[in-house]
Amino acid sequence: MQPQVFDLLLFLIEQRDRVVSKDDLIGGVWGNRIISDSALNSRINAARKAVQDDGKAQRLIRTIARKGFRFVGDCVQMSAIGQGVPAEPEPAPAAVVTDRPAIAVLAFKNMSDDAEQEYFCDGISEDILTGLAKVRWFFVIARNSSFSYKGRNVHISRIAEELKVRYVVEGSVRKAGDRVRISAQLNDVATSSHIWAEHFDRELVDVFAVQDEITNAIVAAVEPQIYAAENFRARRKPPSSLDAWDLLMRALSHYWRVTREDHMVAQAMLEKAIAIDPNYGQALSVLATSYMFGVHLGWADLSKVAPVAERAAALAVQLDHEDAWAHTALGSVYFSTRRLDDALSEFETAVRLNSNFCLAQGYYALALSYAGRSEDAFEAAQRAIRLSPRDPSLAIYYGIAGYARFMARRYDEAIALAREAIRHRGDLTGAYRVLAVSAGMSGDTDTAEAALLELRRTQPNISLSWIATQLPWRDEYDREHYLEGFRRAGLT
Repeated sequence: MQPQVFDLLLFLIEQRDRVVSKDDLIGGVWGNRIISDSALNSRINAARKAVQDDGKAQRLIRTIARKGFRFVGDCVQMSAIGQGVPAEPEPAPAAVVTDRPAIAVLAFKNMSDDAEQEYFCDGISEDILTGLAKVRWFFVIARNSSFSYKGRNVHISRIAEELKVRYVVEGSVRKAGDRVRISAQLNDVATSSHIWAEHFDRELVDVFAVQDEITNAIVAAVEPQIYAAENFRARRKPPSSLDAWDLLMRALSHYWRVTREDHMVAQAMLEKAIAIDPNYGQALSVLATSYMFGVHLGWADLSKVAPVAERAAALAVQLDHEDAWAHTALGSVYFSTRRLDDALSEFETAVRLNSNFCLAQGYYALALSYAGRSEDAFEAAQRAIRLSPRDPSLAIYYGIAGYARFMARRYDEAIALAREAIRHRGDLTGAYRVLAVSAGMSGDTDTAEAALLELRRTQPNISLSWIATQLPWRDEYDREHYLEGFRRAGLT
């Protein structure tokens, strides 16, 4: 059982003398964190399965309409073995030192004549700080510290030294009439360089909508730039001095290249990082996601890698249940092992924890497509594309959007999106699949044949049998629709 499922089952058993409401469960198991109904139902179903019950029989865990749940099985409470004999406490594991970066977000400067715009400047800065703080892979300096430099002429290198940070985000806001220009930049203090800069021009029709839009754009852009800078930093170190963080950064650079060979290199580096720190949640998350990505693209055998990936992802969630990467990793395992409801629940949790995490948005879109919710899938894929238009996985998001359009029988749009994905990445297996089936269904024989030829190059084991058995459709009709597209394209 997953730790959270065990906690839920234990809570129901301990409270078996009464009906437990949804609010009781959220308080007792989730610590009053907001969770979706699908997440709760997924955990209830998993708890039932663990004790050989189901939603139809309800022999042990009963749903009480409009009230909640109750454990109705017979229980015998026994004393713990050796109770009263204090065990020797386990020695605390030594903390593993990693050279993770810290970031400060300075208060954005008000470049307008209107002093009342200060609230807007501060709001932008605070929202960026909050957005980056959701990325639990690095440290974000608290507002009270970073805003202490507001209105003071202090050199950025001194700020970095005093706050002990490696990166500083700063910016300015200039309002003129009904328009606003917001400039932002990410500084690498060690190299005295700007590693990212952008400006945004908007009409102030809705101040708060503009603030949210620009904040999301900045956070989505800054995060991958930090990873890229950290990878560059790690590559300048001798191999003998690499710590777990350095290995993770190197692995990520290979992960984003989306080739079989690069993912194998990434997995080897992640395994080294985990050997240094067995409880390194971020490395466990990326390792699990990499394994399952290989399964979806036909690079890896599901039966061999799924158990390893599930253990890694489950441990990552247990170590930090607020990390969006961990829930995305576990969702990817559930997705490839045909547990779509559980997958959707994990992806929804990841998106809730960090709405700017494009990878979670993309996976969520893919799972929605296979669950038969093509319109919701297309919207989620579009959000990923809008959030990070320079994302290294942009081609994947276009391919997912194309697949959603194929499932909606909008073949011309699917073809256009698949071609856009291929324009970004000429070796993307998923995009060639979408192009082949969409062209096949629309009667474009030449395009279908050309796409199938490229697909066989990127996925030599592709066949109707592989498609029918390896991809996790909920509806047989959707699977048959996909297979028919391949038949018309010429696949056997």
